Amino acid sequence: MPSPAEPILGRLAALHPKRIDLSLDRIERLLDRLDRPDRRLPPVVHVAGTNGKGSTLAFLDAMLQAAGRRTLRYISPHLVRFNERILIQGEPVDDERLAAALEACERANGDAPITFFEITTAAAFLIFAATAADVLLLETGMGGRLDATNVVARPLLTLITPISMDHEAFLGSTLAAIAGEKAGIFKPGVPALLGPQEPEALAVLEARARALGCPLLVHGRDWWARAEAERLLLADGSERFELPLPALPGVHQLDNAGLAVVAARRLGPLAPPAAAIAEGLRRARWPARLQRLRRGPMIDALGPDFELWLDGGHNPGAGAVLAASLPALARGRPVHLVLGMLASKDLAAFLRPLAPLVASVRTVAVPEEPAARDAGEEAAIARALGLRAEPAASPLAAARRIALSERGPGFVLICGSLYLAGHVLRDHD
Repeated sequence: MPSPAEPILGRLAALHPKRIDLSLDRIERLLDRLDRPDRRLPPVVHVAGTNGKGSTLAFLDAMLQAAGRRTLRYISPHLVRFNERILIQGEPVDDERLAAALEACERANGDAPITFFEITTAAAFLIFAATAADVLLLETGMGGRLDATNVVARPLLTLITPISMDHEAFLGSTLAAIAGEKAGIFKPGVPALLGPQEPEALAVLEARARALGCPLLVHGRDWWARAEAERLLLADGSERFELPLPALPGVHQLDNAGLAVVAARRLGPLAPPAAAIAEGLRRARWPARLQRLRRGPMIDALGPDFELWLDGGHNPGAGAVLAASLPALARGRPVHLVLGMLASKDLAAFLRPLAPLVASVRTVAVPEEPAARDAGEEAAIARALGLRAEPAASPLAAARRIALSERGPGFVLICGSLYLAGHVLRDHD
């Protein structure tokens, strides 16, 4: 049965001629008309960054729930259904509550221009303000300074996950410029916790924190995390901890998990005890982030000689962390990519760190996405990097081609776009 929210979402998407138009003016106007639900939220942990935001919050959410805390979480984009963006105790909001909040925002806004992300963020705030909870884990949509989530005046903590090049048309063409936008979520006196950063980005974040008087905890200086003897070793200041390895696969998840632990320890009365932190690391789930698929038509097409994995990474930083994780996951088997990306993304920069590890690439246009890059163009870019690449009509067609052309055992990774990941997850788990 179609969701009652779907026609409303369709109308809201038409309220602004641009998909992205960073500003706080429109959402501030709408929130005023809604009696400022953003000022009636539970304590907020606000996170920005290029990669790792969702994983870090998934760990933190699992830790808090293991401690009996009631949690809210706001993420974007969704993979299959819009409801996934508004999570209550880890579960997507129900259709009725979502539709009611969207209708309230539509009535209050009228025909005034407002972006889809802005008006749906206002709807999320309406739902969150009316829900009894201990904490709201709030993820920026893009950037930070002018992101619609940045109307929250005084979060409990701010977190910045690793920053890399992405969304340059909106955030700037250098790491320093992008870091300046991300640092826009810092608030005077509010502690700021940093995941691993390039020196250029770190300098900007440190300068902004000094200017605002934000207590700053920096990865590599104030805290670090690493795997040793099947355990996660964490240093937080002078204290050392042994914890379970994080449930999410990939070497980059060590730092995401570490940042979540450091944040959890700074939540004051809400801080989960050590046992809940450990349980959260074991329990966390986050779809389309190095997720192994076990059932579905692509599994059937590939047969038993190939493992099928999925990741939504789509920028140079994501390519680098995938390259760092692939050797342990593939275990010597040839790696075959099924790759689709939006035209606005730097495909060559994403592929470059992966190229030495990859045996073949099948490229696809991201289904149902007008901004998708042409599969033939994708294949040409991959070939220019020395890769054996050919276009395919669909992800399923790519899987069939791999099964016919490549010898197993093999490791197949679908990657390049969260929109592609969402399309695949409709039919796989």
